[in-house]
Amino acid sequence: MKQYKILTPDAAQPEAFTDATAAVDRLTELYTQSIAFLRTQFTEAMADAPPDTRIRAFYPEVRVTTASYAQVDTRLSFGHVATPGTYACTITRPDLFRNYLIQQIGLLLTNHGQPVIIGPSDTPIPVHFAMTHDSGITVPQEGAAAFTLRDVFDVPDLSTTNDDIVNGTFVAADGVGPLAPFTAQRVDYSLARLTHYTATDPDHFQCHVLFTNYQFYVSEFEEYARTMLRDPASGYTSFVSTGDQEITDGDAPIIAAARLPQMPTYHLKRADGSGITLVNIGVGPSNAKTATDHIAVLRPHAWLMVGHCAGLRNSQKLGDFVLAHAYLREDHVLDDDLPVWVPIPALAEIQIALEKAVAEVTQLEGYDLKRIMRTGTVATIDNRNWELRDQSGPVHRLSQARAIALDMESATIAANGYRFRVPYGTLLCVSDKPLHGELKLPGMASDFYKTQVARHLMIGIRAMEQLRNEPLERIHSRKLRSFDETAFL
Repeated sequence: MKQYKILTPDAAQPEAFTDATAAVDRLTELYTQSIAFLRTQFTEAMADAPPDTRIRAFYPEVRVTTASYAQVDTRLSFGHVATPGTYACTITRPDLFRNYLIQQIGLLLTNHGQPVIIGPSDTPIPVHFAMTHDSGITVPQEGAAAFTLRDVFDVPDLSTTNDDIVNGTFVAADGVGPLAPFTAQRVDYSLARLTHYTATDPDHFQCHVLFTNYQFYVSEFEEYARTMLRDPASGYTSFVSTGDQEITDGDAPIIAAARLPQMPTYHLKRADGSGITLVNIGVGPSNAKTATDHIAVLRPHAWLMVGHCAGLRNSQKLGDFVLAHAYLREDHVLDDDLPVWVPIPALAEIQIALEKAVAEVTQLEGYDLKRIMRTGTVATIDNRNWELRDQSGPVHRLSQARAIALDMESATIAANGYRFRVPYGTLLCVSDKPLHGELKLPGMASDFYKTQVARHLMIGIRAMEQLRNEPLERIHSRKLRSFDETAFL
């Protein structure tokens, strides 16, 4: 194999910081330098003769060493390392994560009284990720360039693009523990996937994410967004549709997309990022896992499922609501990452917000809420036509689990929220009752959608607006944290 010399940016020395903002400024400087270097070198390599050097630039990193246990407010579930030692994490897109990084580094400085060290890591930046935000440059497929791409530039490396940290299987070969739940390469990978699946830039995503399994919710969300944009006091600043179409005027036109992406996504934005993102994940646990796998790297404050379900009790009516307090997981897509024996607890802060939102929108309170809402176990399966098989097995399990509703996404979203330490909740709307002869037939479905979609979506929005007013440390329950957690949320 041909041996290449290595060309890198001018080496930067690690620096100690006791101010979080200054530390993030330095991270931004190092990252910008590396990205600019790779873009320049790649452009020249594609235009000229094949390079005779290997070209490499590195992600910046945050590193901290502490010799003592932190004395912290034990009500806080993040912001400190569990034991003395050295911890580090690679960083990408410090511009996108600026507020998050300032907060997390600030807590680290406060809780441990030790400076953070900012400098280059030893993890190369894949050339594909360096070009992501430059629309004028495209990285060719293998074999399309005049030289072998991976001989000259670094490409994505699966050894640093995985979920070992959040899955609890990470082993620190050099004795340095992880400081954050994701490596920089894992984050970059998901940012690229989000652009592909949602047809919107990750920069537009807000801290509060609603998932739905029907496109009917989108038109209602857009109408609500337009109403908010017409009200200068609403606090919302713009609405983004697929294709990154952004409007700030509630009456501005939006061109319908010629072809919707796999997961159409819409953003009602606020200046501080505390707005609401709606993702139509479509039907099925695989889509639910894919969406949450990638949105998790943005560290949202909460995500909620507001979709349709099959009611399993004869006493339920079409249009009734189901507030999930537990989940029966028969979706199987997360079995290798989060075994089914792991309980997925209900989070009090989320449950209270959802129940309050139902009461506010329906004008029912207390005992009267039971007229239109039940709480209990939601079962999630991976077979859309489960009714066509022998029902004795599934129905018996549903009965044993005390399930009150069945869908194909909710448990997956909740389980991935648990796995990624993102607060989660589920409020479903009964759209059919297959065990009781009320199938979702065309005429019934049309009437149902007309009367219930707007109200259901508004409940999800109201819940998110309540959570927005809660301090972050209260929403991020200690139930989501394990024995040995990363300091960064």
